Amino acid sequence: MKPSLTETAPGGAVSPAGDGRAEARPTKRLLLLADFVHPFVYREGFPQGVPDVDLVLVAGDVPGYYLEFLATKMAVPVVYVHGNHANEFVNEGDGQVREPRGVINAHRRILDVAGLRVAGWGGVPRYREGGSGQYGTYEANVGLGLLGWRLRGRPLDVLLTHAPPEGPHAGQDFAHRGCAAITRFIARHHPRLVVHGHIHEYEGKKIEYSEDGTRVVNAYGYRVVEL
Repeated sequence: MKPSLTETAPGGAVSPAGDGRAEARPTKRLLLLADFVHPFVYREGFPQGVPDVDLVLVAGDVPGYYLEFLATKMAVPVVYVHGNHANEFVNEGDGQVREPRGVINAHRRILDVAGLRVAGWGGVPRYREGGSGQYGTYEANVGLGLLGWRLRGRPLDVLLTHAPPEGPHAGQDFAHRGCAAITRFIARHHPRLVVHGHIHEYEGKKIEYSEDGTRVVNAYGYRVVEL
């Protein structure tokens, strides 16, 4: 049975001293995926060969069948945001599509799951007319602003996005540029970890970096990290 999930309400645990610091928590191990159906994951024997994890985070642009596969193979929550290609839906034929089952869509939500507080923001900054999974500057500012408002100053463990923030992981082309609204959200709310996708080619860049105490990880493919 998968652990229970709650969507957070105002408030939250603080240290016994009442100084607003979060209580110490054990290390969590996270399985990160994005943008690619990894052959090591999508196989009959999975999750053999993978260390035990507490949570699966999927940063967009994977097919719905892959998400449902993860849900059937993992005994822990699978949380995802959509990417910019609308392939997270499951095609049931005759033009009928549905949301993937057994997984949790975190877009525009703040979730308490597996002992972590996770905020989600899917899609990418608009780079062409039409198409799904894109947002304009105003939508990003308002949407991420509302996510921040709902935190009410409580600590955030993970920000799960598809687009990267501005900085070292931003792509060189317009379609893969960093999102300024995500960058501002990070600066204001200081999540411990940012998990993003969308950037397929590293162009000599590191898979992860840290800035002002926030760890930023590109989830492309498959990796396991500890938090």
